[in-house]
Amino acid sequence: MTTGRSVFTLYHMVKYQEPILDRTFAALADPTRRALLARLEGEESVSVSELARPFAMSLPAVMKHLDVLSDAGLVEKRKVGRTVSCSLNAEPMREAMEWLNRYRRFWSDNLDRLAAFLDAEVDNEKKKRRKEPPKRKPGRKK
Repeated sequence: MTTGRSVFTLYHMVKYQEPILDRTFAALADPTRRALLARLEGEESVSVSELARPFAMSLPAVMKHLDVLSDAGLVEKRKVGRTVSCSLNAEPMREAMEWLNRYRRFWSDNLDRLAAFLDAEVDNEKKKRRKEPPKRKPGRKK
């Protein structure tokens, strides 16, 4: 038996998404967009044409990538005259890292247990080899 409230809670749990976090991960999923962010990392502001220069794609294609980054809040655009400049805003990445860090303990614990298991297996194999008598080659008689 389900009540209206429990159905709403389940629906909310399944459908609840953090749109900012989703946009951040979606923007970071593309290697071109990550490369654009890397170019912006050490600069205060870079023009779109300067950002586009090293990429083997059209300026409109780079602009679309920058739009995705801007929608995710990772890039801020400013237009002065005919020049559009971009700068990095790392705040959404900090929020993504905080989200990932919630699960670090899970992976660290599992990896620690795996390492301990493998160490124990190696030790067991060494003990078995020491206890076994040397194997004789077939066909040789004493």
